[in-house]
Amino acid sequence: MLWHRDFRLLWIGQASSQLGSSVTSVAMPLLAVATLNATAFEAAMLYAASWLPWLIIGLPAGAWVDRLRRRPVMVACDTASMLLFFSVPVAAWLDMLTIGHLIAVALAAGTAAVFFQTACQAYLPSLLDKQALPEGNTKLHGTESAMQIAGPGVAGLLAQLAGAVTAVLLDALSFAASALCLWAIRFREPRQPRPVAANLSREIAEGIRFVARDPYLRVLTAFGAVSNIGLIGYQSILVVFLVRDVGLSAGMVGGLLAATSCGGVLGAAAATRISLRFGTARGMLLCNVGALPFGLLIPLTDSGPRLGLLVAGGLVIGVGVVAGNVIKGVFRQQYTPPHLLGRVLVSMQFLNLGAIPLGGLIAGTLGSTLGVRPAMWIMTAGLALAGLILLIGPMRHQRDLPERPE
Repeated sequence: MLWHRDFRLLWIGQASSQLGSSVTSVAMPLLAVATLNATAFEAAMLYAASWLPWLIIGLPAGAWVDRLRRRPVMVACDTASMLLFFSVPVAAWLDMLTIGHLIAVALAAGTAAVFFQTACQAYLPSLLDKQALPEGNTKLHGTESAMQIAGPGVAGLLAQLAGAVTAVLLDALSFAASALCLWAIRFREPRQPRPVAANLSREIAEGIRFVARDPYLRVLTAFGAVSNIGLIGYQSILVVFLVRDVGLSAGMVGGLLAATSCGGVLGAAAATRISLRFGTARGMLLCNVGALPFGLLIPLTDSGPRLGLLVAGGLVIGVGVVAGNVIKGVFRQQYTPPHLLGRVLVSMQFLNLGAIPLGGLIAGTLGSTLGVRPAMWIMTAGLALAGLILLIGPMRHQRDLPERPE
């Protein structure tokens, strides 16, 4: 894949913005908790705000993306995100930064992310041929996981040495680099044909019907929504848990979160081998039903040797989630008719990622009423049970997922 100039630019741009976003995912909560004295509920709301746009704008975004060339959409989203995150250090330097400002930035940047992620996933099948898609997805997912390893460590180090505001500034610069890389791509995809008398609501409904009627996509969507409530629920209060309940410094928090993220790299690297060895359907079950219960190790975390429980639980979850996402991503891109791909993606993501604010709200409420550690137990228990949803559909009877609708 390194010989493919345009994919290489896409890959470098994605790596840049994902590193910045990974830094910010730790730096923003640290800034809120350590500098602005945010409560557990406010920290959870900050995390959830970046995902709320999937519920607000997700469905029409898919229809809009299917009407447009995807690369210009991605460049515009990167530019908007750069300006939004740059406003955080500016407000801090002017002594005007508030929790409300952070939440507003997270909400607006999340809106840009809806369009970017939808456009990027729909763009990749036009940039690469069918045979190269699995390797392309593996490289993108693997890089995302690698950046999730580097990001928390960089965030913790910057927060310790120069303050969390500097870490957010790095994110703004990373989006600028990504926009430049995307702008340099030479491939120009053909404009998507717009149906005669195109109707937005009718186009949205077409994508929803395709997902709702398909036995594979329907089950994968339900699983994604339920698992994200548990997964993002515990992650939304994890920094509060480590700082206030376990008593760790910002640098230690960053280092531990970087260590847990190593599982994502392993999962991306193993996804193709898992698919070949067990089959795509059985591999999907193995990655999720087998891995998610390890999250129950995380609430047992405490100072000293018990910090290893956080790393062990996070590592196994990372392997399972990322490997499963790679398998699902390739399946969805090959299985869905190209003219419906954007709408099918957001129809699934509407529930998958739209459940994330709900997970943050539940975790934040439980953390404020019962305490952070009991909230961690409840959210990880829900995550452990989520994989059972995959046993409902036809996947449990097959070795491989189909390449086209039956």
